[in-house]
Amino acid sequence: MSSRVEAGARRAPNPEGGPDGRGPDMRRVVHRETHSTRAAVAIVAAVLVMLLAAYGLLEAGVHAIGQPAWLIEPQVAAERIVALPAGIPPLLLGAIGAVLAMAGLVFFLNGILPGRRARHVLSRAVQSGGGPAVVVDDEVIASSLARRARLAANVTPEQVMVVVSRRQVLVNVRPTSGVPVDEGTVLAAIQDELGQMGLDPSPDIRVNVASSGVIGA
Repeated sequence: MSSRVEAGARRAPNPEGGPDGRGPDMRRVVHRETHSTRAAVAIVAAVLVMLLAAYGLLEAGVHAIGQPAWLIEPQVAAERIVALPAGIPPLLLGAIGAVLAMAGLVFFLNGILPGRRARHVLSRAVQSGGGPAVVVDDEVIASSLARRARLAANVTPEQVMVVVSRRQVLVNVRPTSGVPVDEGTVLAAIQDELGQMGLDPSPDIRVNVASSGVIGA
């Protein structure tokens, strides 16, 4: 396995390191390393709800003691909401609606999407629950694959670009003018490198060799 991958790997805690001798649940550890947290969005939502509730209590308290409203009377606010869109310019109403729709979409997508990070698991030991797992950033994997593809194609680093996603590895190679590149050789090299890594999930490989070459140094 490439030293670059090893250098950029994140090794999950050893399952034998727990205080009770049984160790942590490796599936949960890997899930936490490969999925982004919803804590920030949840905190923002909670703060917004708290502010809205605090304002409602403030206006209700001021109204209960017979003092003038801080911003608007609760009854007046309710009447204006019921009367919408009367009394509000269409442009302002559209802008408010767009902002609310965008905020709702952000919270909705954060709630239903898996929130995966750009990382892969190198070891499948976690599936059996019996060993440590190594989590690596996709950028590190792409760097290692680009090096392997460059050696297989006999080109410079600037002539190879690798993009790694969860389900696909895309390898773009620009050959040197007058020196053909065998796509099968590059594909076999990438397959061998990925086989040594043992990525989970295993991505598909796509190799593109440009029709036009670059002038060699």
